[in-house]
Amino acid sequence: MKLADLTARARRIRLVLTDCDGVLTDGGVYYSERGEEMKRFSIRDGMGVVRLREFGIATGIVTGETSPSVRTRAAKLQIEELHLGIKDKPACLHSILARTGLAADEVAFIGDDTNDLDILSLVGLSACPGDATSFARAVVDFHCQTPGGHGCFRELAEFIIAAQQ
Repeated sequence: MKLADLTARARRIRLVLTDCDGVLTDGGVYYSERGEEMKRFSIRDGMGVVRLREFGIATGIVTGETSPSVRTRAAKLQIEELHLGIKDKPACLHSILARTGLAADEVAFIGDDTNDLDILSLVGLSACPGDATSFARAVVDFHCQTPGGHGCFRELAEFIIAAQQ
């Protein structure tokens, strides 16, 4: 897709949704000595959430995960939309659209794997991390250079902000 077309799509965005594992995290899982699952989140991505909020753009997580660490991270960042344990991401998107009054072309989604393909095809601006699967890379509009868990959400956020200035 041409940069002018990407920029035009980014100008309409009012909500940025993201998958968690492989996007906000590096896809790895860590375990404490007590067997508790832990995840590594990028501070850069957190600043992307803050920057979007400053520009009046809401954020959300739509993930199949149910990890308490995801809930904690979302609360810390004051993420508006938190949807855990979601197996049908398109249905979740439609529910969000119905509740918020947004149109699908006002939503961006960043995902990295096959479980994100259906929702990626429905939004106004789709994106993936630099290390996403070939399946995700084949269908998205915007390819981040940054890998998952290392600031790819921030990269997408800054692109959207720049387009709207």
